[in-house]
Amino acid sequence: MTRATTVRAVLAAAVLLVSVFITLTMSPRLGLDLQGGTRMVLQAEDSATVEANRETTDRTLEVLRQRIDSLGVAEPVLTRSGEDRIIVELPDVQDPRQAAAVIGRTAQLSFHAVQGATPPGAEPESKPESETEPGSGRLTLPDEQGTQLDLGPARLSGAGVKDATASFEAQQAAGWTVKLDFHKDAGKDWTRLTGEAACHPAGDERRRVAIVLDEKVISSPQVDPSVGCQAGLPSGGTQITGSFSAKEARDLALLIKGGALPVPVEIVEQRTVGPTLGAAAIDASAQAALIGAAATALFITFVYRLFGALAAVALAAYGVISYAALVGLGVTLTLPGLAGFVLAIGMAVDANVLVFERAREECQDRPTRSLRSALTTGFQKAFSAVADSNITTLLAAGLLFFLGSGPVKGFGVTLAIGVVASMFSALVIARALTEIAAGSRFVSDYRGVNGIARPGSVRSWLTRKDPQLFRKPVRWLVVSTALVAVAVAGIVVRGVDLGVEFTGGRLVEYSTSRPVDVETARSTLADAGFGDAEVTTAGDGDISVRTGKLDNDGEHTLREALATEGGETTKVRDELIGPSLGDELRRNALIALGVAVFVQLAYLAMRFRWTFAVASVVGMVHDVVIVVGAFAWLGRPVDGIFLAALLTVIGYSVNDSVVVFDRVRELWAGNRKTPLATIARRAVLQTVPRTVNTGMGALFILVALAVLGGDSLADFALALLIGIVVGTWSSVFTAVPGALVLERRTGAPPPVPGKASRRARAPRRDPLDNGARV
Repeated sequence: MTRATTVRAVLAAAVLLVSVFITLTMSPRLGLDLQGGTRMVLQAEDSATVEANRETTDRTLEVLRQRIDSLGVAEPVLTRSGEDRIIVELPDVQDPRQAAAVIGRTAQLSFHAVQGATPPGAEPESKPESETEPGSGRLTLPDEQGTQLDLGPARLSGAGVKDATASFEAQQAAGWTVKLDFHKDAGKDWTRLTGEAACHPAGDERRRVAIVLDEKVISSPQVDPSVGCQAGLPSGGTQITGSFSAKEARDLALLIKGGALPVPVEIVEQRTVGPTLGAAAIDASAQAALIGAAATALFITFVYRLFGALAAVALAAYGVISYAALVGLGVTLTLPGLAGFVLAIGMAVDANVLVFERAREECQDRPTRSLRSALTTGFQKAFSAVADSNITTLLAAGLLFFLGSGPVKGFGVTLAIGVVASMFSALVIARALTEIAAGSRFVSDYRGVNGIARPGSVRSWLTRKDPQLFRKPVRWLVVSTALVAVAVAGIVVRGVDLGVEFTGGRLVEYSTSRPVDVETARSTLADAGFGDAEVTTAGDGDISVRTGKLDNDGEHTLREALATEGGETTKVRDELIGPSLGDELRRNALIALGVAVFVQLAYLAMRFRWTFAVASVVGMVHDVVIVVGAFAWLGRPVDGIFLAALLTVIGYSVNDSVVVFDRVRELWAGNRKTPLATIARRAVLQTVPRTVNTGMGALFILVALAVLGGDSLADFALALLIGIVVGTWSSVFTAVPGALVLERRTGAPPPVPGKASRRARAPRRDPLDNGARV
């Protein structure tokens, strides 16, 4: 075993050990679409005096965090998205009406005189906690330490606060403090309030002033002993001191300032998923992953024998490594992300297939060379195609992350991690295993065992038939054009059924205890005042209702109306998209597709001749149009998950074209006088086994997802199934003929052999071969 093989084996073992440790000791972070709950996207809006920007949105977020904590929701997540949006995730919340009411309320910040206190554990003499005495404006609230404070009426509101800043006072040894500044009239009220409190002795509870946000005391400082009775504190000279940490001081300043500066928020997106739907999705995806991965492993073992079995071992290692990466990095696993994880298992065999097919070619061209030498050359020659194809997939994943929304971002992250993990499993783990096996005399001598010393059945059949594919390349372009015309006809005649995510509105799915047919449900809802609702079936007898603008109270009324016919009615899924966000998501989807075309074109033009790049992009557009047209003819919805599938199809299509044109470039550089049509035919025939074997690995996974994934993943799998079949066609019969037509018109000379080409023709010597010859 060579030193390089030893290093790969040690590295692979170390990464696997760490991955297994993470898998066994850490739990995945599930998105709300898997664990159940409610997700809201809030849009901060400008008020009459304040602009909704990053700073004011941060203040609003802190106020909302305090409100949501008061609801008792376990582990809520609030984050800012962009400049003026807030994402709120509430696990296990199935009825978002209370949360929406709390979130939509304007922040109430007020300042009160403390008129008495009851220590913790003592019987309060005043009203119960947080109870207001009618007509008096008095409150009884606990302070920061739990002492019940009897508060007088509000003396001034948060609207009077001009600014609140946290600063560190090193000179006076006061530590972190919060400085308050009030508007002119409010400053006078503050001076009177603190002047009256100063009339009480130092240490007396009545010398305190309570700052209350949404009926919660956020601070109740004592007026400094140096302040005289009725003198009070000036507006700009007020400081709240205490044993604050930097974070506590900043949070207090944000709360005071945020309460004083309420920014109206609008719910532009709301999604609710029942816990049973998420659990079912996890179970279905797990079954699809196991069945699809097992089928893929059996297939590559059948095709590549021992080396295929070792690739299957590397495939299992890939699954462990990618899962550990998702868990270790704290990535939120969403339903599209889960589908991406399952899909990446099928795509992970691509690099191994490329290497094994190149090694087969080496063994076929030079039957006397050693197995290790053929394998080493296969890894060297396949590296360029492996790198290019994975980079194009990473570009698609990046677009999903930056231009996608909500769960679709999770798909982009999962896909990117899967690409990196598959590269490691193929170029490190699989290579170490196969090199160790190739060093065995038994494996080298018995060519029927290793799986690469003999050409495969597909390669042998193609070599024997030697079809003349590109004598008339234009005829293939005519067929592709006809397919595109059929797809466009579907888009024009049937129209594209844009999902609620792109049009705005509300989509709710209900499960009823008694069967309800669509006509009965539609009639019942019409009688209840929902005549414009679109009612369809979903899942196993569930009812799906799609409407225009519908608030949470309206949804509750709709559910009660449906319950009159269906008995106990449970909300399985709920999606609300505001019209402005729907327009934005639709615009972002078009931008994502446009950027995908441009980025792939730029990368391919940099790596290949411009004619190859343009032909690849034409094939990619061909695939996109056909997939969209197929969904139009089938009447399937086009939503965010479909967009994720479409961008994945783009990556897969370009991936296939890259493999073919990489071989065209290599053969043409070594045979500059051979006609390009002949070179293209040879390149296609040499890469068809790879295309077929890789496509089969992905198809096993997608069929399992389509059959077992339920409604949530069926459309995703269907789009990818169509895309892979069409992408395989276009990489051979659209991109290659297109490149031939463009090359005829340009008349550019063949590529000059470079260092990479010379290295490919003269690979490094087998480490076990001393070079001696007789």
